[in-house]
Amino acid sequence: MPDKPGKTSRKKTQAVNLDTIGLELGNKPPQALEVEEAVLGAMLIEPSSVDMALEELSPSCFYDPRHRMIYEAMSELVNEHISVDIVTVSAKLREKGSLEDVGGPVALVGLSEKVGAAAHIEYYVKILKQKSIQRDLITASYEILRDSYDDSVKVDQLIDEAQTKVYNAIQNNLKKDVQEVGSIINDALREVEKNQNIAGLSGVPSGFPSLDRVTRGWQKSDLIILAARPSVGKTAFALNLARNAAVDHNMPVAVFSLEMSALQLVMRLMTTESGLPADKLKGGTKLDPWDWQQLETRLASLSKAPLYIDDTPSIPLMEFRTKVKRLVKSKDVRLVIVDYLQLMQGPVELRGLREQEVAAISRTLKATAKELNIPIIALSQLSRNAVQRTGGTGKPQLSDLRESGSIEQDADMVIFIHRPDYVGLGETPDGKETTQIIIAKHRNGEVCDIDMLFKSDQVRFVEPGDSLTAQAESMGTESAMNNEFDINTEF
Repeated sequence: MPDKPGKTSRKKTQAVNLDTIGLELGNKPPQALEVEEAVLGAMLIEPSSVDMALEELSPSCFYDPRHRMIYEAMSELVNEHISVDIVTVSAKLREKGSLEDVGGPVALVGLSEKVGAAAHIEYYVKILKQKSIQRDLITASYEILRDSYDDSVKVDQLIDEAQTKVYNAIQNNLKKDVQEVGSIINDALREVEKNQNIAGLSGVPSGFPSLDRVTRGWQKSDLIILAARPSVGKTAFALNLARNAAVDHNMPVAVFSLEMSALQLVMRLMTTESGLPADKLKGGTKLDPWDWQQLETRLASLSKAPLYIDDTPSIPLMEFRTKVKRLVKSKDVRLVIVDYLQLMQGPVELRGLREQEVAAISRTLKATAKELNIPIIALSQLSRNAVQRTGGTGKPQLSDLRESGSIEQDADMVIFIHRPDYVGLGETPDGKETTQIIIAKHRNGEVCDIDMLFKSDQVRFVEPGDSLTAQAESMGTESAMNNEFDINTEF
């Protein structure tokens, strides 16, 4: 029967049968049935064994379906605060309608007789976890092999899913032990000592001293949301951050631009770096000979900067994750910027469910930052609530984040760009340049407002104290260029 219009053409994947795979390969799946019986038997006769097994094992650790049903019944009894023994387990299995499937009460009595010693439960548990990991790796490998033969699966998606399946096969069965506070304090003291020896920032610098004093730089594994209304300067500020890290500090930065082309971004970077008005680079006003010389001189450092731009429109999440992993591994990328979050493609099954799709995108960005141990700055749109709000300052709030409250939950830091003149609050003493960088959420630090000036003609943000200095330097450079040009023309 042909697929219905609008439905994906990819066939539904069937669950992997380990027994079938074993027959194909001439091997039986990794299992230890006698050990499974020993663990269940120990749980039936020794209460301490129940707690140890439930802490370390999941139902999938039992290969025999009958053993799995018994273990699940024991887990339910513990959740209901009922003691585990032959009578209660039999009653629970009867209630679930699976007592006869496991062999009846006789089978439970047989399990209690097969246990060697409850003291060996820790060793038994270790064996079952090892067998479970082996089976999960076989399943993951088979699924990777099957998908590799499927031409409908994109290679980038295949690579990302393969990495995820192998990683999950291992992590699902590895549980962290409870740690004593003393050992954690020792680790914390070493971290404090290391921070004391760091002369500069502990993270990737933003290039703005006032912002860096609050953040100590963009910290590893953090998801930073940079939000504002359209045309307020999100992309300009993000490019300033990328430029400052890559050019001034030689830190590799990756920018994923879903809205603007790479050429448009570079034109903006050239405007910021050269100090020339944007109108000149666009051809509205023609460049003078000394403008060309200034442009070539100023762009020398930008052209050598470790700045990488990907302008794939509506990039799918899987493709984004794969590209970021590759950039971190091959280019040692230290900071990733996404412009902007709402334009990314979430999981196919959530298309049409916009809030859930955006929530999935937000979770994936945070998980990627944590997995790769790098900061990710994701730009986000704001709703119109901030503009329509009356009786206040017009400043954006966390509730204004567009389309999903999970963005606020997943973010380690939320930063708003606020222009009073843009929301109709009137002119400011500095004209339309006055801008506030509002740190509205900071999981590991203070929240505050930072005043800045936005030089729209140069697509550049500057701190108020740096404005006159930057202007003087720009005028001095231009004057020197003019003098040099005059000297050359005399000859």
